[in-house]
Amino acid sequence: MRLSKSFVPTLKEVPNDAVVASHVYMLRAGMIRMLSAGIYSFLPLGYRVIKKVSQIIREEMDAIGGQEFHLPGLNPREIWEESNRVEAFGDTMFHVKNRDYILAPTHEEIMTFHARNVLKSYKDLPQIWYQIQTKFRNEARPRSGVIRGRQFLMKDSYSFDATWQELDKSYKLHDEAYRKIFDRCDLKYFVVGASSGAMGGTGSEEFMVKSDAGEDTVAHCDKCGYAANVEVAQSKIQQKNRAEKSLDLKEISTPNVKSIDELCAFLKIDETECAKSRVYINDDKPVLILMCGNDEVNETKLEKVLGGKIRPAHTDELKEITGADAGSIGPINFRGRIIADNRLHDANNLYSGANKNDFHIGGIDLKRDVKNLEYADLRIVRSGESCPTCGGKLEVFSAIELGHIFKLGTKYSDSMGANFLDESGKENPIIMGSYGIGVERVMACYIEQHHDDNGIVWDKTLAPFQISLISLNMKKQEVIDASEKIYSDLTASGLEVLFDDRVDAQAGFKFKDADLLGMPIQIIVGDKKLKENKVEVKIRKTNERFDSNLSELSGKVTEILNR
Repeated sequence: MRLSKSFVPTLKEVPNDAVVASHVYMLRAGMIRMLSAGIYSFLPLGYRVIKKVSQIIREEMDAIGGQEFHLPGLNPREIWEESNRVEAFGDTMFHVKNRDYILAPTHEEIMTFHARNVLKSYKDLPQIWYQIQTKFRNEARPRSGVIRGRQFLMKDSYSFDATWQELDKSYKLHDEAYRKIFDRCDLKYFVVGASSGAMGGTGSEEFMVKSDAGEDTVAHCDKCGYAANVEVAQSKIQQKNRAEKSLDLKEISTPNVKSIDELCAFLKIDETECAKSRVYINDDKPVLILMCGNDEVNETKLEKVLGGKIRPAHTDELKEITGADAGSIGPINFRGRIIADNRLHDANNLYSGANKNDFHIGGIDLKRDVKNLEYADLRIVRSGESCPTCGGKLEVFSAIELGHIFKLGTKYSDSMGANFLDESGKENPIIMGSYGIGVERVMACYIEQHHDDNGIVWDKTLAPFQISLISLNMKKQEVIDASEKIYSDLTASGLEVLFDDRVDAQAGFKFKDADLLGMPIQIIVGDKKLKENKVEVKIRKTNERFDSNLSELSGKVTEILNR
């Protein structure tokens, strides 16, 4: 491709709205442009990468027996109402004006719709269906370029099986395919246990990339490899010790004391002596949650314990429910369900709010004073805590989700009537799995992991072109002739070449653009070296430079790319 005739609008300066590396370099390299918040156009250079990622995905999905579909992005609302996910997605779902249609955020319902109409017998199973299609989600705060957008390209596949054992096989096939895909894309990733969220189902795992640009937080142990999204992560942490003697309850005046830290400073106690109280509304009923000290409530874990929808109680509700404002709430005389984190199991001599503004109660014995108290793992793990598997130290950090695999089970087949007849003629729901990859995220994550101060550093697999051919003086005929021949020979040998044939661009400008665009190999054609029948070759990743005779150039380039 000739750069003089191509649309590659590079930028010198970092755009104001770009913070993370992938967003910065995709804009500066002329790969994307923003149309609206969370909505991006892929320009020719960027779209070449998208097509390469998609091709790798297709090859690995086809290798496990996947069959490619192309489903509509515009879906009848009534199909989604069968699975009750119109309500589950809430404001995240885009609705067409007349509200009879929605823009699909995913395609479980549509795949299930087709499956129930054709997969009628165990002889029709198993099946793996997939597509690479645009999805739509009304993100409240789109950010980080294409990492968190309102419109995005996604590979989603679905398995249909007759037995749970067959589902395990389909799940394992996708797990292996995903590892091959991400390995081929030269990504450093890890796999974590995760919450299924709005997808539902019995189990799921996420393929993650460590990055400050990540919207997820994960806990990871270098020692044994344990990894989990903090939504489900656990740790080994010391339980609050129970004292031999329980103190009597006493009410303490604590004016203007609202937080755990303020209470500890006022009473000169350790935070582990405090039971922090939070009130949540679960299906219109208040639930009091007790946490040890400054431990935070993991709302995903809590939602799993309670079932149904949860939300923190509003400020105006707290006074009506407890008689006090936030900071003065506690379990004594609370009317309603109370759940304490496991770390507080049967703890005594605790301090908590008195359900009376500016007062706290000391000497609380959960075993003695709080009737019908329940316990559950409700806390968010922290860096430095012990790994639940090996006892090593956990690190908690931000990460980007590349892919997510789910065992859906019969969630959708039950609600939408997708049944099959087994060998005995008995009707059973089809057992399903769902498996997604963010195609644009693969590209963004690659750039997050492979860039330097000058720009992107592509490898040959995902690079828009394998070679940047840079002609330094296109006003000299000998340079023109040599460059044209090199371009023709390399292209004819099957290599992808971006030919910087711009006449008026200065050498320094061409070099900066070549480093910014980041093709694996740069070939520099200048009149001085041509007098020796040579050109200069630069390897972008290492900045290694050497001269090559024109007669040996094609072989040298092929050798480097195959290395």
